[in-house]
Amino acid sequence: MEDIRNWLALATVHGLDGLKFQRLSEQISVTELVKLPASTLRDIGFTERQAHILAYESKARVDSALQWLAQADNHHVITYLDPRYPALLKQTKQPPLLLFVKGNPQILAQQQLAMVGSRQPTPTGRKVAQSFAAELSQQGYVITSGMARGIDSESHKGALQAGGLTIAVLGHGLKQVYPASNKALAEAITEQGALVSEYFPDVLARAEWFPQRNRIVVGLSIGTIVVEAGLKSGTLISANLAAEYSRDVFAVPGSVYSPQSAGCHALIQQGAKLVTCVADILEEWSFFQKSCLTTEPESEKSTETDLFASQLLANVGDEVTAVDLIAQRAGLVIADATIALLQLELAGEVAAVPGGYIRVRSA
Repeated sequence: MEDIRNWLALATVHGLDGLKFQRLSEQISVTELVKLPASTLRDIGFTERQAHILAYESKARVDSALQWLAQADNHHVITYLDPRYPALLKQTKQPPLLLFVKGNPQILAQQQLAMVGSRQPTPTGRKVAQSFAAELSQQGYVITSGMARGIDSESHKGALQAGGLTIAVLGHGLKQVYPASNKALAEAITEQGALVSEYFPDVLARAEWFPQRNRIVVGLSIGTIVVEAGLKSGTLISANLAAEYSRDVFAVPGSVYSPQSAGCHALIQQGAKLVTCVADILEEWSFFQKSCLTTEPESEKSTETDLFASQLLANVGDEVTAVDLIAQRAGLVIADATIALLQLELAGEVAAVPGGYIRVRSA
C-alpha cells in the first residue's frame, strides 16, 4: 500500500507523465522522490507549483484516492511500471503516470479498436456505430471509446449487446458519470469491461480535459474508426492523434450533403481507409498479414487457411456474394473467411467486386 501511496502522490503533480517519470527514475526511486523537500524538487526540474503540490498538498488527495480504492474489489490503480499497464499506451508521447480503473483491468491488455464520432449523429450513424461495434466484438476486439453522447455511447452499446467487451476512457474521475444520462451504460460497462481515467476519482468533468482523454482512447487501440464527424469536430483530434501514433485510421463515408460526414470525407482525402463494413477493416489487416507470410518458408505456412479456402470456394458462385454471407454459409468467422478469400483471389479462383466476391470460371 505504501508503494501505491507514493505513486498517487506523484500523480498529483500536473504535467508529470510516464516518460518524464522514466527519466527521473533513472536517477532516483519513487520512494525517495516523494520524500524530497520542495527546494530539492525545484533543483531537479520541478516547477515551483509542482514542487509545492508534491511537498505540501498531495496528502489529502492521496488519502481520498486510497479510500476509493478500498471501496470495492473492482477498483484498481495501475501504475506506469505495473505489468498490467497497456504496452501500446506506453508508446505514445504523453502516457499517463497511472490509470484508475473500475471493472476488469485485464482487458486493457487485449486488442482494442477505438470508435469515435459526432455527439449529434444521424440515425444512420447510430446504426453504423452499433453494428460495427457488435460485429467487431464478435471477432474478439475490445471496443474502446469515451462514453460521450452520440457515436461513443452507441459504440459501447453495440459491443455490450453483442456480449463483447468495451472500455470507456473518461475525462473526469470515476466517482462521476458524465453525461448523467449514461449512468446505466456506465454500470453495464463496469460489469462487461472497464471504466478508465487518468484523473483522481473525485475530479469533476471539465471541457478542456476531454481532448486530453482522447489521446488515451486512441493510444490504447491498434486502430481508430471514425463513424461521423464534422469538419471542426473534436473527433478529428482523435484521428490525427491515431495517425501521429502510427495507428490505422478508418473512416465511414456518408452523404455529401451531411455536415456530420464532412470530417470523415476530409480524413479519407488525407489517406484514411474508407470502410463501409467490418469486412473492409479486417481485409486491410489481412493484406498486411499476407505480406508478412510471404517471407516465411513454405513449410511453415499453416494448412488451416487452405482448409478454409476450400470450404469457401464451394460457397462462391457466379453472382456477387457478400463476405459475411460467404462466411455464414461456410460456418466460419468473418476474419478467417476474409483471409481465405484473399488467398483464393491471389490464386485466381475468385475475384473481388463491389459488394463481395464472384467465382472465376476457367475458359
